[in-house]
Parts: sequence; C-alpha cells; structure tokens
Amino acid sequence: MSSAATTGGKRRRPYFWEEVCSGWPSGPAEQGRRGLPAWAEHGLRAVREGLGREPGSVAGMRYLHRVELTDEKRNAERLPRSYEAEHAALTLFGLHQHGAAEPVHRPGIGIGTACHSLRLHLLRETKEMEEVERRRSDQEGGTNGSQSLLFKDTVGRRLFAVSTALDLDELVHHLRSLLPLMRQAGVGLDYTRLHCDLCDWQTPRHGRVLRAWGLQYNAPAPEGAEGAKGKSGSPPAYWAGFDPDRPHAAAELAALRSGLSEEPGTVPAMWAFHRLRMSNELRDRGALTRDLTAEHTALTLFGLHQQGRKRSLHTPGATPGAACRRLLAQDGGPDRVAVERRLGTLLTSLSADELAHHLRGLVPLLRKADIGLDYDGVRQAVRDWDDPYRPDAQSRWRAKWERDFHRESSKV
Repeated sequence: MSSAATTGGKRRRPYFWEEVCSGWPSGPAEQGRRGLPAWAEHGLRAVREGLGREPGSVAGMRYLHRVELTDEKRNAERLPRSYEAEHAALTLFGLHQHGAAEPVHRPGIGIGTACHSLRLHLLRETKEMEEVERRRSDQEGGTNGSQSLLFKDTVGRRLFAVSTALDLDELVHHLRSLLPLMRQAGVGLDYTRLHCDLCDWQTPRHGRVLRAWGLQYNAPAPEGAEGAKGKSGSPPAYWAGFDPDRPHAAAELAALRSGLSEEPGTVPAMWAFHRLRMSNELRDRGALTRDLTAEHTALTLFGLHQQGRKRSLHTPGATPGAACRRLLAQDGGPDRVAVERRLGTLLTSLSADELAHHLRGLVPLLRKADIGLDYDGVRQAVRDWDDPYRPDAQSRWRAKWERDFHRESSKV
C-alpha cells in the first residue's frame, strides 16, 4: 500500500477510504463499481457491519484502522478519541459508498460544502418536479397545484441536528440520515477531514469545526452569479431587509439573540442570517476573522434591539451618539448625566469586545424609547475598533459619535 505525507513530514499509511478511492477502477461508473478489488469489497462489508457497534468490537474492521493501539490503550477503560472517531468515519464511509457508482471520498469537501451542494441539488430537483406537475395539472384541467415535496429546508434541518449533537454517538446518528441523500445526489465528502472534525468534537477545537461547517453551508453566491444581490454582487445585510410583519420574524430575532455571548460562527441557529463573503480557504479553516466577529456582534445586537418592536430599528445614519442625543430629548427619559456616562464608557472602549459589551448595555434603552441605530455603521465600527492595520479608525469613530451627540437636537 502507498503512504501519505503528514504535516510533520512523516509518512503514514493512507486511511481505508483513501485506499478505496485510489484503487477505484477507471472506466464507466457502473463498470468501476463492479470491478472493485476484493480487498476493497471485503473492507466495505466489514465497515458496514460496524454501524451501531462499539469501536473495536468488529473483528473485520480492526485491520482497516490506521490509528494504532498499544496494549495499554487497548486495555484502558475507554479507547482513544482518535480511534473512536476513525471507527465512526469508517462506518459512515461504508454506508455512503454502498451502491455508489463513484468514490464518495472527495478531498477538500467538508460537511458544510457537501450539505450546500445537496441543498442546491434538491432545489433543482424540486423545481423540475413542480414544473412536471404544473404541466400535468394544466393538461388535466386540475386546480390542486403542485404536490411535490419541498426539500429546501430538509438539508438545513438535518445539518442543524448534526451541529447541535451533544456527543459523538448523537453526531454520527444524525450524519447517517444525511448520507443516503448525498449518495443519491452524487455528493461526496472528505472523510479524512471528517475524521479530524470527529476527533475535535466536544474539545476546545469544537468551535472551529462548527464555524467551518456554517461558513461552508451558507456560502453566498459568487459575485455576478444567479442569486447574487446588490450592484457589486454582495447580498444586503439581514437587518437591511428585515420586515417585522414577516410570519417568522419573531423566531428569526430569537435565533439572533441566542448568539449573545457566544463565539461567532458557532451558533447554528444564526448561520442562515450571515451574509459575509470569505475566501474558500478561510471558510474551510473555520477562521475567526474580524469581519465575521463584527457581523455576529451586529446581528445579535439587532436581535436584542428589534425584540417586540413593530417597525424596523435599523436606521441608516443613526450613530450611537445621535441615538443618545435623541434619548435625552424624550420626555421621561434618563437624565443627562447618566446618558453622558454611558456614552463615555462606550467611547473609551479599548477593544472591540469591550465596545460590543457597552453597546449591549445601550441597546435596551434605545429599544424602550423606540430609537433606531445604523447597524451597517455598528458592524463597521466593531470591525475597525482595534484593528492594528487601521490605527486611526478608533479615534475617527469616537470623534464622529461624540460630534453627533453634541449636535443641536434639531439636526439629529
């Protein structure tokens, strides 16, 4: 068998799924599936036998593991996390590959990317089914309309279940429900990456895994492509198109508030509301960038601010300084000293995290007074506040907000 390079320069034996992929016969898809080597067929049967079984309990799978066990580890109360994760990846690969005409191990395709491709496939399939049923209904003079199944939410719901799993067993259980759909749609998965993700589940690296999945799944359409919005192809921010009268508006705001005090990109309920463009490399790494942190902060603050309000409180041009000035102008509002003290602590924030903390304290006062904020500006300010490559940005934001606060009320 061949070997593969590791990050440390050492050589390792390829994982079983990598060996199956490299040993797949060339030629037509159906012919290739029938021409699999005997060792691959035997191994695929063995890993399917491991579904629902304890790691290390299936004799036929033991030689397929590449995570080595010492006698001490084998006799320990619990097997190493990496071994349990490899068992899960092997069994999922066996289920995915079963009956597939092509190798399902696709290097570079993460869970989020695979689910994104599956969602697009099912949407196209649904549109085709609806068109066929519409034509049939027109021919038969029917009035029942389309009766096709709408798949567009199915993948998202299943990915949400996967992403909120509390342990490895629950995670694998939910992944099993996705794999038959992926196989039917011809969507593959990078099982080496999946093995790494399973190893990192419920560890300090858990957030990176979730962030990568969410960024991949919610990747916006490329600029200029069908579905891209805006003059430059950038989709507008969620708050810019928010309609309080939408049927699910309250549920959407609750999803945004669930991200308060959480690490950006790690809240599956919020994934659908991000509009950030990011390179594929950063998405795949689950990178925690300044832009992602700023958008997350603005989304959670907007969810808190908009709660229970009948009009959109995203108000272009309304800076925190201008909003505090309007707060003073209202009858029965807080006294000037209290407002000046709150704005002062906001303006003297030393970091973006501190700025977000003080904004979170201001927003409930503005909501109570029905005063809006410019969330495009909030996002940009949080993004720039402590950026070492923009050393003058913080002072510019401070000066603008303070100037807006002291402006004559008639001009606010």
